[in-house]
Amino acid sequence: MSTPPPPIPPPTTKKNYSKAPQELIHEFWDRYFTKKPGKVTRIFPRSLYSSILPLSLEDGQPARSARNAAESYEAAAKECREKVQRIIKECHRTNEKFTDPDFDIEWDLEDNCLNGLVRFDWDDWDTDDTGNAVSADRFKRSLDTLAESNALGPGGTVALDPGVVRGYIADDPWAALFGAWGTKGQPVTKGATPQAQQAAAAQKGVLPHGKNSPRHHTDPRANPKSTRSKNGVQCGEWYNPGSKHRLDWIFSSPQWTIDGYSSSDIKQGSNGDCWWLAAVATITHRKDLMDRVCVVRDEEVGVYGFVFYRDGEWISVVVDDNLYLQYPDFDYYGDRYDSTGKLAREYRKRYQTGSEALYFAQCEDQNETWLPILEKAYAKVHGDYEAISGGWSGEAVEDMTGGVTTTVAANRVLRKDKLWKELVNADGEFVFALSAIGTGWDSYKGGLALGHAYSILKATEEVGEDGKKVRLVKIRNPWGQRSSDGVGEWNGPWSDGSKEWTPYWFKKLNHTFGDDGVFWMSYSDMLETFLFIHRTRLFDEKWTVVQQWTSVSVGWVAGYLNQKFVIEVKKAGTVVVVLSQLDERYFQGFEGQYNFSLHFLLKKEGGKDEEHICRVRPVHQWESRSVSCEVDLEPGRYEVLPKVTAERCDWRDQVEDVVKKWADKNPSKLRQVGMQYDLAHAKGGIPDEDDLILKKKEEAKRKSEAKKLKAKEKAKRKKEREKAKKRKEKEKKKKAAAAEVTVKVPEGGETTVNVKAGEKKEDTDKKEESEKSEDAVEKKEDAAAAATTKAEEKKTEAPKTISTASSSAPAPPKEGQKEEKKDDGKKEETLAIRPAPPTTTTPAAEEKEAKPDENKAEEKKKEEEEDDSESEYESETDEEEEKEKEEEEQRQKEEEEARKLAEDENSPSIPWNAVAVLGLRVYAQDAGVSVHLAKPKSDEEGASLVIDSQAVGATM
Repeated sequence: MSTPPPPIPPPTTKKNYSKAPQELIHEFWDRYFTKKPGKVTRIFPRSLYSSILPLSLEDGQPARSARNAAESYEAAAKECREKVQRIIKECHRTNEKFTDPDFDIEWDLEDNCLNGLVRFDWDDWDTDDTGNAVSADRFKRSLDTLAESNALGPGGTVALDPGVVRGYIADDPWAALFGAWGTKGQPVTKGATPQAQQAAAAQKGVLPHGKNSPRHHTDPRANPKSTRSKNGVQCGEWYNPGSKHRLDWIFSSPQWTIDGYSSSDIKQGSNGDCWWLAAVATITHRKDLMDRVCVVRDEEVGVYGFVFYRDGEWISVVVDDNLYLQYPDFDYYGDRYDSTGKLAREYRKRYQTGSEALYFAQCEDQNETWLPILEKAYAKVHGDYEAISGGWSGEAVEDMTGGVTTTVAANRVLRKDKLWKELVNADGEFVFALSAIGTGWDSYKGGLALGHAYSILKATEEVGEDGKKVRLVKIRNPWGQRSSDGVGEWNGPWSDGSKEWTPYWFKKLNHTFGDDGVFWMSYSDMLETFLFIHRTRLFDEKWTVVQQWTSVSVGWVAGYLNQKFVIEVKKAGTVVVVLSQLDERYFQGFEGQYNFSLHFLLKKEGGKDEEHICRVRPVHQWESRSVSCEVDLEPGRYEVLPKVTAERCDWRDQVEDVVKKWADKNPSKLRQVGMQYDLAHAKGGIPDEDDLILKKKEEAKRKSEAKKLKAKEKAKRKKEREKAKKRKEKEKKKKAAAAEVTVKVPEGGETTVNVKAGEKKEDTDKKEESEKSEDAVEKKEDAAAAATTKAEEKKTEAPKTISTASSSAPAPPKEGQKEEKKDDGKKEETLAIRPAPPTTTTPAAEEKEAKPDENKAEEKKKEEEEDDSESEYESETDEEEEKEKEEEEQRQKEEEEARKLAEDENSPSIPWNAVAVLGLRVYAQDAGVSVHLAKPKSDEEGASLVIDSQAVGATM
């Protein structure tokens, strides 16, 4: 036998030896994390809601509530009844049966009621992403040909490395070898009966009730764009119903229940929702629980109202009675001749009548209808039938009862007597379900299908014929019968046909043999056979529930977060503490690339971590919606320290990429799932990222407008300073010219003005004309300056008051006569001017003339103050401009770093950016119980639990 070829080594990059190893490590982690952590909190920005009525979206405040558990339910039930009454009234008005406009399967051309948002798209089938990739089916055929050729000799084998093979196959290579697997582990088996499909699932060891499986068949390992089926539903199930019809068309005598709700009614259909059906079976023996789910109905109108529990709140949903059938209508293709209609009637009676005709879940009785309608409501509230394929029974019980589920590993039970008392629970405080999980290579154990969910119907301790007590558990498989190869029921002690059954025990347990999915086991065999026990505590009106939601940035290094919850208990008693994350089942396709695992520590406020009251962690890695603890507490204050670990699933699309892809391809489904996403994240207490973006835009716009305004103000002030400077220069020139002029004003005579020989009248006139010209230019430039200039011109034309240089003057000459005389060798002209009307001099003016030195000092001081003001303004403007310049340089630097990181081959293609939304719920028989969020009081307190914004610290 030849040895397999060695695996292809990954490409290597040249190591930089010019830097120290620690520096290289530092650079790696610096590139690994995003510089701007955040989370998509709105699929649809606020602007898209602007034209419709406001929705009940909170503005990013942490969601809190303190309500009695029964009151919270009653509010939702009341709302549901009111919805149904309005629908009934409208249907009677229009004389039409109710058709659900939000989940109308009859006119669902895009199959949005069947399938989720993210589906296979042939446009994405690009072999460039996988090189010379081949299909998984072709790979399997090649291996079959090799085996049939005997080229390897008798019994010859070839060792395959899945890591290497995966690089050459467009699909999951194990899908080719073991079947077409979906992301939730459901095999694709077209045309097979539901029982055959489930048997195939069991034989392949898959976890149809888990979001992931231990064998990781659920992960698209190779091409992120690939899918597991032709129709390409993300979960891998190929839904292919034949037709859709109303309840009264399908059933000859439809009845909601026949002899009440019963677990024996339940039969699984073509959906991988055995986990949900197992949960339904666990509560059917409690009519009070079923009536709380199925609130109101009107079978004549065809409207049904239900209430479910979601993320700490009760919600209502209404559906019609249209259901999917397995077979298409007679003569669907128009190629059958049936003149009498006999063939059509026979076809309908054989293939489209009664419970067996339904495509999805069905009741055992051919005229009982409660189960398919309930399944439809559960599918609608989650978006589609695909969304409810795969899960955990405990979560489904929570959804229908509002209880809290704790998963117990059967092989870790410490006090088996304590668990047994809870199983018996005469007071009805608990309900239980089971999960049978294999090692990954086995498909069944003791006749039970592995990777499957089961219901516990009853636990009882009876005295045998020999006087010894026997603990027995009654269990049911939601298939309702064995598969074609006999898988589905226990075949060990106390199974149907085993030697333990005597007439005494038949009568004692009221049991009959039959292929009905029901079987008995001993308590010890149950613990040894089933891997997980899902224990759900129920709450009534005695309990009060409080909750607080928030968001946290999850670091790559895990530890207890410095953001903690504080619980205040006023009354001693049992307290149930639940740490949960948003249920992603409601918005599948928008899960993002991170899976979160939750842990928490409960301790007294201010106490040491090592003195904790309880430490909670997940029992296994596949059930991650919530973790909880149940403990007796005394009055006081307690702290809950959350710890969140994150795992990146880079084969999943980022939320923003999903939006871009499906906005045009399937807008109606995007609207539906996007609205659910927005509503869920509105209660998270996380900062509204869309709101922050709008605020940033508004701030940038405000800064831009302020910058423009400042630039205008600066230009205006500069212009005013230049004009003021020009005016001062003019005034100085005028004062200098006036100092050289002497004016004589004799009483009753004419004014005599002596002008130096260098100051001709013509020169003065030219200067005045020049000044007027300049003023005219300024008038055109600025209206305010023009008004000032006009005032100055009028002032210039008015009689001037000029200070006299001498009190004595020669005799006045005749009007218009020029007189020349010599004074120290200079020529002087004397002009005779008619006197202006006498002006009155005010005391203030006299005082001003009397104190020329003081006036000059005040003017000088005023000028200095104006200069100081201008200098201060210019300084402030320069500082603001310098700050803006630094901010712009920093922004450009960040963009340059981001560009370099994008071009750096050693940088991750998608930086680490994990943000989780967490909620803490507290249940107590104490009306005064409360919970609130506490953040670090100081940097020192926070530093003990975070380093460089990454959560570290306690790992216990």
